[in-house]
Amino acid sequence: MRKSFFAAAAALLLGAVTATAAPATAATSRESAAARQTATVSILHAVPGLTVDVYAGDKELVSDFEPGTLTDPLKLPAGTYDLKVFKAGQGPDGEPAISKDGVKVPGGANATVVAHLGENGDPMLTPFVNDTSKVAAGKARLTVRHVAAAPAVDVRANGKPVVEGLTNPNEAKLETAAGPVEADVVLAGTDNVVIGPANLDLGEGTNTIVYAWGSAEDGNLKLATQVIEGLHTAPGGVPGGTGGQAEPSSGPFGVSWWLLALIGAGFLAAATSGVRLLVVRGRR
Repeated sequence: MRKSFFAAAAALLLGAVTATAAPATAATSRESAAARQTATVSILHAVPGLTVDVYAGDKELVSDFEPGTLTDPLKLPAGTYDLKVFKAGQGPDGEPAISKDGVKVPGGANATVVAHLGENGDPMLTPFVNDTSKVAAGKARLTVRHVAAAPAVDVRANGKPVVEGLTNPNEAKLETAAGPVEADVVLAGTDNVVIGPANLDLGEGTNTIVYAWGSAEDGNLKLATQVIEGLHTAPGGVPGGTGGQAEPSSGPFGVSWWLLALIGAGFLAAATSGVRLLVVRGRR
């Protein structure tokens, strides 16, 4: 009788754990698959003097978009898009001011599409994939993008060149110590400041993206910034969670998995003891 009770209790517990773990695993798989099928996309408007609407095919993504504005991140299905930028109120059937067909948006990527001026002053669209890889503890990533109607430039941090000879529409990136920095942009190989100085706070575990945009000829060169957070590297050997221990996930009825494991072990131990006791008594 006792053997049957303990065996049934252990089986019931194992079934509850298995039944709850399976949906959780399936949900995690679905979330991972969904993440692989979508992309995080931001849009920067870096064309001076033009308020615009932005379309992907016939779908409006952004309206009344002012120069120097960066959108909040958008979640878009992975795929290939025909992007069009219209003067505000003229889309989607009018003549786009800027367009680019066949822009690939990979699943799981973090990207920024920039409407800007080419080196010769013609408007264009350039997609950039943002680096979201982890950075070392105490470090920050700095990415510089040249999207201005201007010749090659050097980017300086605290008066020292950190990026040299950058041309439109290219980027350069580096990892540096986290903290405040004074940045400016000079014509390549000179001390002729064309943008800045600007005070940047490079947060630990972030990618701070700086865009040089506008037109040198028109004298309206500016900086725009974008910050991607959450790129910290966890200190080696130190688990996360509450009280210095990893936070356990919950099992049935909100009970932690480690507690269920202990209960299960107790049931199994008790069942084994019951069997041994029955055997001893049987021998007597």
